Amino acid sequence: MSTTDELLEANRAFAEGFDKGELPAAPARKVAVIACMDARLDPAKALGFGDGDAHVIRNAGGIVGDEEIRSLAVSQHLLGTEEVVLIHHTGCGMLGLDEEELAVRMESEAGRRPDFELRGFSDLEESVRESIRRVTESPFVPHRESVRGFVYEVETGRLREVK
Repeated sequence: MSTTDELLEANRAFAEGFDKGELPAAPARKVAVIACMDARLDPAKALGFGDGDAHVIRNAGGIVGDEEIRSLAVSQHLLGTEEVVLIHHTGCGMLGLDEEELAVRMESEAGRRPDFELRGFSDLEESVRESIRRVTESPFVPHRESVRGFVYEVETGRLREVK
């Protein structure tokens, strides 16, 4: 049985007792979280929210780019979020990424270079600050008063705020 098959079995069990179909699309806590996709980071557990509480946008590195601004704009304009929490983490694979080396590897396997930015970074806290700046300077994100960034320490489970 593949991992996907195992996940589908788990979903069948989940759906049998499912009772949250009436939750509204708008998050109850009016917050959107942008976090790294790293499997060691579970934003709901780390921040103590449950189903229906928050929007969670994830990507490699938790970096804010055009796609994340797009999702935040929809989240705020259409679904009422007002706060933004950004979470990067220690031990991130994007920290120190050799973008050229990865682009060459991808080109050798795919037959062409990727047409997207890989967005590695060399300084974890500076990357958080840059993501904060991108959100707070975007004209498409109306609620920019509460945008805060953190580093999740995979070693301790703690969040450390980046100023």
